[in-house]
Formats: sequence, C-alpha cells, structure tokens
Amino acid sequence: MFGRIGIPELILILAIALIIFGPRKLPEIGRAIGSGLREFRKATSEIQRNIDLNEEKNEEEKKEKAKPSAEAKSAAEQVVQAEEQKA
Repeated sequence: MFGRIGIPELILILAIALIIFGPRKLPEIGRAIGSGLREFRKATSEIQRNIDLNEEKNEEEKKEKAKPSAEAKSAAEQVVQAEEQKA
C-alpha cells in the first residue's frame, strides 16, 4: 500500500518540491540526492563483498580443519601398528 508510488503521486511530490525549493535549487538537490544514493550503493556493495570474502575464508578454514594433517595420519598409523603388534 505505502510502497507503491504512482504517476499522480510522483507529480504531486515534484510539484510541492518545485513550490518549496524553486526551479534553481531543484537541480542541485537532485544532484545531491543522486550522489548520496551512489555512495550508499557503493558502500553496501563493499560491505557485501567483505561479507562474501569472510564466508569464503571461513569455509576454507573449516575444510582445512576437517583434513587430518600428515602428522595426525602418521600418529594414527603408529597407534594401529602398535595395536597390531600387541595382538
């Protein structure tokens, strides 16, 4: 209901802005709003990129932790061999 602005509503908003700010200030205000939106989009995309990189890094760390190291494998083999010798 409130999220959709139609053509008549947009024309009314622009007419009110024209009356309040005048024809000389509207282009300046439009540029300021445009540059603000551009900076906001740039910042949000940078934050999203950082989040994605952190998620990839965490996944790689989990994979590295899941892989048994060569030392752990050799220690496990030694334990198995020791048990076989006892039996």
